[in-house]
Amino acid sequence: MTKLPISVSIIAKDEADRIGRAIDSVKDWVDEVVVVDSGSQDETVAISESHGARVVFNEWRGYGPQKVFAERLCRNNWVLNLDADEEISPVLRDEIQRLYAGGEPPCAAYRMLRTELYNFHDRPHFWAPNSDWVRLYRKDKAGFKDSPVHDSVVVREGRLGHLRGRMYHRSFRSYRHHIDKVNINSSGQAEELFRKGRNPSWLVLLLTPPLAFFKSLILRREFVNGIDGVLISYMFAFQRFIRLAKTRELFLLEKQKQRSRK
Repeated sequence: MTKLPISVSIIAKDEADRIGRAIDSVKDWVDEVVVVDSGSQDETVAISESHGARVVFNEWRGYGPQKVFAERLCRNNWVLNLDADEEISPVLRDEIQRLYAGGEPPCAAYRMLRTELYNFHDRPHFWAPNSDWVRLYRKDKAGFKDSPVHDSVVVREGRLGHLRGRMYHRSFRSYRHHIDKVNINSSGQAEELFRKGRNPSWLVLLLTPPLAFFKSLILRREFVNGIDGVLISYMFAFQRFIRLAKTRELFLLEKQKQRSRK
């Protein structure tokens, strides 16, 4: 299989049970795979290297800064970013290969669909919910923002294309892992909202859980997963609510500090 002039970048910590799948989904058709590890205590580094990746350590400073560091290590101008819990499907792989069949792809960056796969899934349902992300891009015209919480790609120049193939996302190992991850991520999100001065009103706190549940179950089509989709939607609603509750708590603590200084 001809290898494309693409560098795959992956950031990781303690992903020994998942990162091999991510690397294997790309290693046979891209020029290199770069893994930036932030201090794994498991076999992440050894497994990454055994699957053909180049591993570099970088202390954790947040999602955006870590991904910016990773893309700077890439020797190719074209970068395909994956998380350690993601993989490129064969359909998406073939679509990316067709992009390069006539030479340089015409756009500066490409969005691709991401489908959630849970621990009770062997493959996604036909109507499984998707989200779309800019993950394939020319680093001279696009790149990750350095936000410690939100790791998104900004296209600075050129057109943005869309790919129809899917990458698979195995975000949560279990409901316990889901809750642990939500707890960690929501704390960072609350701190960012606090810094921006966005104190949620009582109305926002009241309406966010039911609206988030509706968004997940109906708009994101989690209903195709039956009762498991209902449970996932409740988790999504909790995730949206708890970051607002933590934000409100930070504002209350700041108000308490100001009163104590008087």
